[in-house]
Amino acid sequence: MNMKRTLGVLSACVLASLAVVACSESAKAKISMVFKDPPKAGIVANINGEEITEDQLIGDAQIELMQIKKQEYDLKMNQLNKMVTDRLLGAEAKKAGLANADEYIAKKLLKGEIKISDAEYKKFVKDKQIPESNINDQVKERIYAYMKEQKREETVNAAVAKLSKGSPVEVYFKKPKSNIQVEVGQSPMAGGENAKVSVVVFSDFQCPFCSRAAKTVSDLKKKYGNKVKIAFKHFPLPMHKDAGPASEASMCVHEQGKDKFWKFHDIAFAAQDKLDAESLAKHAKAAGADEKKFKECFDGKKYAEFVKKDLAYGEKLGVRSTPTFFVNGQLLSGALPIEQFSEVIDEELESK
Repeated sequence: MNMKRTLGVLSACVLASLAVVACSESAKAKISMVFKDPPKAGIVANINGEEITEDQLIGDAQIELMQIKKQEYDLKMNQLNKMVTDRLLGAEAKKAGLANADEYIAKKLLKGEIKISDAEYKKFVKDKQIPESNINDQVKERIYAYMKEQKREETVNAAVAKLSKGSPVEVYFKKPKSNIQVEVGQSPMAGGENAKVSVVVFSDFQCPFCSRAAKTVSDLKKKYGNKVKIAFKHFPLPMHKDAGPASEASMCVHEQGKDKFWKFHDIAFAAQDKLDAESLAKHAKAAGADEKKFKECFDGKKYAEFVKKDLAYGEKLGVRSTPTFFVNGQLLSGALPIEQFSEVIDEELESK
């Protein structure tokens, strides 16, 4: 072990020791608490005679709490899916005189080695937008392994779905649903003004995951049209130096027309390596904005405060990363596939 690494390890050990000491010191003086049943529904604590509600307690941690609840739900569903698969395919294995579900999958469902064609591989690389320059033999091998596992999973799921059709699994726990009220204000909008479902996205023009999400937003616009209204909120992260100016530029384009904003939106996300002032002006022109009006607006930093307010509002709601979506108040985080949005949107459209 070299000297630099040794010092690093020692530093980490010292910090860990200090943390343990700090925890043991703070443990000596605890806030006095008595745990009781609540006097009425919705009350979680009482401080000096003041009753504290669940909403007051959670405050701006709504998103973090919902993510924890969703993780719990996903864990339960994964475990349930495994149990259902094991039970149903195990029963089929027994009928076929096989040892267990795994043997049934191998011999009856997969019937040999899973194969991925060149066409399937090329389509996957294209759909996932993986640059050819990033693919070497090792990466290619990992892609093939992933695709094989996906195909195996699809085959098994299809078999289990068919077996469960006649006797559905009864589930006694529900998917958690948030209802976070998000104000749209003067945000750029697309879709139907009076649509029953609203999709609000907090995004960053320099965030690579947001670029993927921008494609999903475009797909949602095409799929649902006026059935859904989509609002764009600015959330430029501090580590992305060009994100703030890009947001300001987009609003300068927006004041010349909302369609121009969405054209700029697509152009900027497709060229994230070109978000300097000169490039932003070119993007604005390509989106159909008047060059002179854009330059006056952008150089005068007309929307700098607007973008800051969006960022502050997102932080107040509990947004910590991009992209973050709210579909009728329900939280969806990250560059998720359109199928996950459609699941929530379709449920909302049916319920309305």
